[in-house]
Amino acid sequence: MPTPTADDADLRQLAEVHAAFARLKQEVGRVIVGQHDVVEQVLVAILSGGHCLLVGVPGLAKTLLVKSIAESLGLSFSRIQFTPDLMPADITGTEVIQEDRSTGARELRFLPGPIFAQVVLADEINRTPPKTQAALLEAMQERQVTVGGARQPLPRPFFVLATQNPIEQEGTYPLPEAQRDRFLFEVRVRYPSEEEELQIVRQTTLASGAGLSPILSAEQMLAHQEFVRRIPAPEHVLRYATLLARSTRPDDSGAPEFVRQYVTWGAGPRASQSLVLAALARAGLHGRPCATLDDLRAVAAPVFRHRLVLNFSAEADNIGPDDLVRRLLECIPREAGA
Repeated sequence: MPTPTADDADLRQLAEVHAAFARLKQEVGRVIVGQHDVVEQVLVAILSGGHCLLVGVPGLAKTLLVKSIAESLGLSFSRIQFTPDLMPADITGTEVIQEDRSTGARELRFLPGPIFAQVVLADEINRTPPKTQAALLEAMQERQVTVGGARQPLPRPFFVLATQNPIEQEGTYPLPEAQRDRFLFEVRVRYPSEEEELQIVRQTTLASGAGLSPILSAEQMLAHQEFVRRIPAPEHVLRYATLLARSTRPDDSGAPEFVRQYVTWGAGPRASQSLVLAALARAGLHGRPCATLDDLRAVAAPVFRHRLVLNFSAEADNIGPDDLVRRLLECIPREAGA
């Protein structure tokens, strides 16, 4: 199958995207030890214009990672610590009555909340009740909030990078499936290797170094996001993404037997869209002029793992979403989309 071609202007911009994100990974690496897959997946999500759910135990530098990326991008950063008593107005902002001292006139004035930042860290997102989660959902999906009946647009670019502790579940409010589906990726943050942990100890117990330097501006990031959507995806890549998503649905005629055995609900059409968009962004990040099956297969696990609802048989057999994605990639041949 012929590979789509790009003109000289697109190739120059592709080189700029590749170089900028290579520098960005290097800059973040000055603070974050290891976690190369995590950093790349977060950068792919940001380049796609999507949101990320970071899942990992406390102490794995999830907050530091998000803050470092925001600093390296030169974007405004806000951290919201989600708690059971957090109300929607605490994150979106509220209207207050303000008096003009010269005239005595009173008027309503909107005071923006912490959601009005370009990179928002929603720390322990599952600790807040559904009402507040719904307010965050509107911000994620619509890039706006509604306060007092008036719509308030959020700054651009806008990313929500949420964290979730997979261990402690007491006093938590599980995210609704509709909200989980709004995240482009669920990124698993795992323990560091022995050598990486030793480097972390060295790096964090000595004198702190200089801050990070911004690599991209907000305008450049928006231009790069627009560009990756122009990167071509061959027809067989699109078909493979659709086939992969449909194969996760137990009632689909093409679903493998192990999907019928372990899955209650499969991924919806947003998963197919996310697969392709993330593959385009990954191709741009690596400097490739078109998306490939390797790009698509590389993002399959973070795209699917929060969109699959498994049954008791999966729990009994110790089968997780990543196991199912791995088996899907093994049983669906590369030429299936041709």
